[in-house]
Amino acid sequence: MPSYSSSLICLSLLMTEFFHSCTTNDRKREIGDFAGQPGSWRHCLYFLSNSRNEYVMMYSLTVFENLVNKMWVGVASEDKAELRSCLPKLLLSQHALLPFFIRNKLCKVIVDIGRQDWPMFYHDFFSNTLQLVQSPSLAPLGLVLLKMTSEELVCPREDLSVARKEELKKLLLDQIPTVLNLLTGILETVWDKLYNPQPIKTKPLPTSNGDSAPGSFLANGGSGGGVHGRTGQMVGHAERAKLGVMAMNCINELMCKNCVPVDFEEFLLRMFQQTFYLLQRLTNTHSHTNTHTIKNRLQDLDESYVEKFTDFLRLFVSVHLRRIESNAQFPLVEFLALLFKYTFNQPSQEGYLSCLEICSIFLDYLTTKIRSRLADSDSVVNRYKDALVLLLREVLNRIQFRLNQSQLEELDDETLDDDQQTEWQRYLRQSLEVVARVMELLPSQTFSVLFPVLQEDLDIYLGLQQFIVRSGPSRRLNITAEADCRKLHCALRDLSSLLQAVGRLAEFFTGDVFTTRFNDALAIVQRLVEVSCYGSQICLYDVEMAVPSVLKPDLIDVHAQSLAALQAYSHWLAQFCGEVQRQQDQTQFMDLITSSMAATTPLINAKVPEKLLLSACHLLVSMATTVRPVFLVSLPAVQNIFNLITENHNHRLPQEAQVLVCRALSNMLLLPWPSLPEAEQQWPNRSANHARLLSSLTHQYRLLPRPPSKAVIQQTLCVLKDLVDSISGEATKSRQICYNSLQESVQVTLALFPHFIQQPDVTDEMLSFFLTLFQALRVQMGVAFTEQIIQTFLSMFTRDQLAVSILQEGSSGSKVVQKFLKILQVVVQEPGQTFKPLLPSILSLCLDQVYPIVAERSCPDVKAEMFELLFQILHQNWRFFFKSSVLSSVQRTGAEELMENQAQFIAAMQAFGQSFLQPDIHIFKQNLSYLEVLNTKHKLYHRKLFRNTMLFHFLNVLLQVLLHKSHDLLQDDITLALYNMAAVDFQAFYSSFLPEFLNGCQGLDPHQRTTLARNFRPERVSEHD
Repeated sequence: MPSYSSSLICLSLLMTEFFHSCTTNDRKREIGDFAGQPGSWRHCLYFLSNSRNEYVMMYSLTVFENLVNKMWVGVASEDKAELRSCLPKLLLSQHALLPFFIRNKLCKVIVDIGRQDWPMFYHDFFSNTLQLVQSPSLAPLGLVLLKMTSEELVCPREDLSVARKEELKKLLLDQIPTVLNLLTGILETVWDKLYNPQPIKTKPLPTSNGDSAPGSFLANGGSGGGVHGRTGQMVGHAERAKLGVMAMNCINELMCKNCVPVDFEEFLLRMFQQTFYLLQRLTNTHSHTNTHTIKNRLQDLDESYVEKFTDFLRLFVSVHLRRIESNAQFPLVEFLALLFKYTFNQPSQEGYLSCLEICSIFLDYLTTKIRSRLADSDSVVNRYKDALVLLLREVLNRIQFRLNQSQLEELDDETLDDDQQTEWQRYLRQSLEVVARVMELLPSQTFSVLFPVLQEDLDIYLGLQQFIVRSGPSRRLNITAEADCRKLHCALRDLSSLLQAVGRLAEFFTGDVFTTRFNDALAIVQRLVEVSCYGSQICLYDVEMAVPSVLKPDLIDVHAQSLAALQAYSHWLAQFCGEVQRQQDQTQFMDLITSSMAATTPLINAKVPEKLLLSACHLLVSMATTVRPVFLVSLPAVQNIFNLITENHNHRLPQEAQVLVCRALSNMLLLPWPSLPEAEQQWPNRSANHARLLSSLTHQYRLLPRPPSKAVIQQTLCVLKDLVDSISGEATKSRQICYNSLQESVQVTLALFPHFIQQPDVTDEMLSFFLTLFQALRVQMGVAFTEQIIQTFLSMFTRDQLAVSILQEGSSGSKVVQKFLKILQVVVQEPGQTFKPLLPSILSLCLDQVYPIVAERSCPDVKAEMFELLFQILHQNWRFFFKSSVLSSVQRTGAEELMENQAQFIAAMQAFGQSFLQPDIHIFKQNLSYLEVLNTKHKLYHRKLFRNTMLFHFLNVLLQVLLHKSHDLLQDDITLALYNMAAVDFQAFYSSFLPEFLNGCQGLDPHQRTTLARNFRPERVSEHD
């Protein structure tokens, strides 16, 4: 014992040194060597019992932890027994004196021993824990042990065999009824100490063995009656915030389980009846109070409690509503009314949006139910009609500034989130989604609620003209009083929101309901056209006004939203177009389109605010692309736009607007008119007009031999690329006309390419254009010209040029190489023999020029495209390497495989194999999937060359990756690939590969190698051979 005492003193000094900031890592390793010495745990047992130095205690427990988790198999039986006896005694005698983190680590060591030895060698492990739980003074310690036991034994680490994991799970499930009864008893005791109310009586559900304990349900992933009854009572007392939050956490954890036994549904009903009671309490109003008291009551509650209760309501509606809805004992309609009241009295915007999401989930559920029960859909809707109308009114009220200005002004309308939305836009979008869902269920009621509100704000907007006064050349809005300006601001913000709501509802007027709802839709579109024309005629964005920083953006937004709402009805207009062509009466339709263009085209001007300009451009694109009226191109307003774009080169629109307008004009001439036969499409005339359009657009670009400026190149190619992309999915005729018009510009671009090879930003734009061309107009370009383009690129991208570009990672140069590789991917996927002569050059570029540069560097973007190209070469051109046909393979029966280009095939496989040695998990996953596809489609792993020279190396690399856990996220993918590779020849895998692999594993003695090899089951070979 004296030696232990002196060792303890020395260890205390060493631990102080170990944790000192000046101690080097080498010195720490020297100090740590003690832990690995045989019998060191005996010293640690003494140290733990006799020291109060936290460093010493933590170090001693670490020694025990390593012993149990890493060396337990080699510990003598009597030493294990001593540890199983001593450590729990130590915990019981000193737990009150130990710091909590030392106590918890000691508990963890004891649980780790139980994980290894219970019940065979440590039969009283669990029963001792349960005894502690039942002891009033030791219950907290018992609960810590019980919590750790559930964590460590239910989901043990991978150091246990599958059989042991299953055994532990079964053992724990057998104990669940007992555990739940004990926990229920503790909850009741705590409850009785804190409160003494009349209990809510809940009858425990019988389990499969006849007991009243709720074990069978928890064994299936649910909850038990006793626990839930008491927890439900605690929830009712929000003033006990901590208990309330913990209780809600418990309930929500149980409620998120979707699979519940049938006999549990009765208890679910009782629990949700209690929920109904709780909602009543939270939202109760009396005659002498008003609704503000509900919001105040919710505001007084703990914020976390309200959040958890909202989560509970979401789980009820999304997971369990279908089980309860048809039960006559649950007042579902009244519950919805309370839910809506709870929603609209939320003290925070985040809480309100969370509740609104629950409402959306309910509406989705109701819509799905109605679609599946069309026969009695009216009765289902009528049941909820009043509640839905209430919801609609309240949601519309909550987005209106005239009713909620102070709250809505607090929402940020400038900072974009990850979804590229501001806080206000997210709030409005979520609200309008609820409106749209109600519209689907109650279309007429929705419009009867929405339109009076919309009309009220429209009257204010349309009446502004009378307040405009002229003062010389300028105009002024004669509204200056602060109250009037505030009222106008709110009305304009609300009108903007309501116009978005009208646009969101456009989808409910098309398709099968087009005829039945035609008059409503026509009235809406006519009103939108009227508002748009009004805005374009009086140009309120050009008027001087009081508080221009507030009112001018409001006026611009209303005008832009009226155009956007009209654009939303383009699909309805397209269906209308088809109908009137069949009826031969186009007057009404022509008036709508003509007026729409009259409202749109004056705004396509560089002097117009950008938001308004872009809304007009998008509407023009929709008219040209979606509606496609025959007469559109001949309208004077549209002809003005043609003249503006083709003649006024010195006053270009902003780039985004220029691209949109050019797309619209091109599509008017290229896209076939719907419902008209081919003979009436006027292709010759339209083709000539399109050629003139593009000739004018590219005039400056084509002024060779003098190269155009960088700005002209980028602007022109951006427009041309968009034009090509917009017709990529169209009929052959449209694409042919497009290419005929583009042909000269394409040749100019190819001629310019070598001059700008050192300017990656320009080269990037050129290659983006060529990539779009290859994807959309490959057939129209023809083989000879395509080959000329590829050869030009291959000659320009020398190894030095590639190195300069690639090593500027994330730069324009790197993007240029990616685009070039994407172009080659398109080429190698072309069926037939057309581009096969290019394969050797493309392979050489990949393997001899690009791969050596990226092999040992990160370059993830270039690598991903390069490996995609290699995969497509192999996948789409398999016979470039393996010449044998299916018939010759059958006839040869084991003869040599005919192979060509073997060196390139081997180099490609080596590149794939090398990628598995690198840390990039995305490249690893991508390339593993490529190999699996090649094996599925072409039997890669079975090919003689792969089997004899590569299979061992791939198996070895993938197994090493699994062992080192460097790519654990891909564990399933790697395991599947390993199995497929081994399945080529299981006999060789077990008899040859495994012994060699184990011999190469360091840290294993011969006995361990033999044991590991024996634990693989070669008897499964017969199943797969």
